[in-house]
Amino acid sequence: MIKKTILEEVLAKAMSSGADFAEIYAENTRSNVIHMIDGKIDAITDNTICGVGIRAFLGVRCVSASTTDLSREGLLRCAASVADVIGDKPTQLDIHLTGRIFPDIHPVKIVPDTAKKTTKIDLRKAGYFSAKNYHEDIAQVSANLLDVDHNIMIANSEGLFTTDRQIRTRMTISAVASKNGENQSGYAGPGRRMGLELFDMISPESIGTEAARSAIVNLNAGYCPAGKMTVAIENGFGGVIFHEACGHSLEATSVARNTSQMAGKLGQKIANEKVTAIDDGTIANAWGSMNIDDEGTPSQKKILIENGILKTYMIDKLNGRRMGMEANGSSRRQSFEYDPTSRMTNTYIAAGNDKNEDIISSIEYGLYAKKMGGGSVNPITGAFNFAVSEGYIVRNGKICEPVRAASLIGTGSEILQNIDMVGTDMETGQGMCGSSSGSIPTDVGQPLIRVSEITVGGR
Repeated sequence: MIKKTILEEVLAKAMSSGADFAEIYAENTRSNVIHMIDGKIDAITDNTICGVGIRAFLGVRCVSASTTDLSREGLLRCAASVADVIGDKPTQLDIHLTGRIFPDIHPVKIVPDTAKKTTKIDLRKAGYFSAKNYHEDIAQVSANLLDVDHNIMIANSEGLFTTDRQIRTRMTISAVASKNGENQSGYAGPGRRMGLELFDMISPESIGTEAARSAIVNLNAGYCPAGKMTVAIENGFGGVIFHEACGHSLEATSVARNTSQMAGKLGQKIANEKVTAIDDGTIANAWGSMNIDDEGTPSQKKILIENGILKTYMIDKLNGRRMGMEANGSSRRQSFEYDPTSRMTNTYIAAGNDKNEDIISSIEYGLYAKKMGGGSVNPITGAFNFAVSEGYIVRNGKICEPVRAASLIGTGSEILQNIDMVGTDMETGQGMCGSSSGSIPTDVGQPLIRVSEITVGGR
């Protein structure tokens, strides 16, 4: 994107008032979204983002600026604006960048940006109509096909000069079922860090069918009773509870400032011994994976909790300085306009040894949360409230009638201790995670788990 000699000059300018570290992050991102509703293509959106973010550190101080002017003069002006704030000791530096090429562990077979629009529209239609035709009570379907081609370049004063290309593809379908004036919804949205070959693995028809199936189940469900009970949470997107209620508390973003419930607990037992939790950005073609993070650090597999013991945090460079710990490939940002910070990639509870049938049969009376929805979390206390988007009552060890309007209420520390059975069938689900450095793609996951007691909201 930018000549190496210019990058070296810009880094020197950013450090010219005494900074001890500087970084340039450049990106060129193209995205395409095809939206379909009411049987018609409603919109086709093409978007391009191109710009540079420049940061400088002085100890644990950070100053940053961004620009869309990629000329030498524009970049130097941006770097000068950083230098003017970060320090007051004139410094002359000779910075030499050495190119590094990191292995690409995410092969792409069909680059979406080069495919015909008609090919992508046909995929979208296949998913849409499989949902619309699933049942006579499906009243409306909304479908999106998203593909992103994200190209980044990172250079810093430690001599690093590297690039990465990240291609992601995702299909999302929402279905609304309607009967007797009542509406209920269902959703499916698989994605991967790959091209259109995604649909050789997961057919558009299966995505539409799953969204519609869930909507019909909810339309015919009664209301969930409220109270404390045993809950089994299914695999895949069920892992959103760990992601929100516990994962964010393990990011250095909050740990370094002592605003996390997990701060200062390394080496302590914070969960049931059956719980091992991992953040792994190295999974080939996974939605949240990276070859390098947004500071150029190679992605890593990090065991956060092992048999209930807190082992490490997710750490970026700046918060690593605050904590006296090394960055571990956890720095992420939505775009050049955001400062990066520690974030999750593919975060999941690892498979255990309990059989699914044993987990369900162990519940005399409780709730089976087949699908989880959205919710809210207080990152300081870990208190959460999550909707169950598809649930069933369990009686005498059997999954019985569907129920709706259920929610799970508790705290991260509480739920970690109360997970007392962990199944063998770990799966992941895809989502977008929002935090101080913007919205980024992340995987959540787990096998079927049992929570011995949790407050269930209902009627």
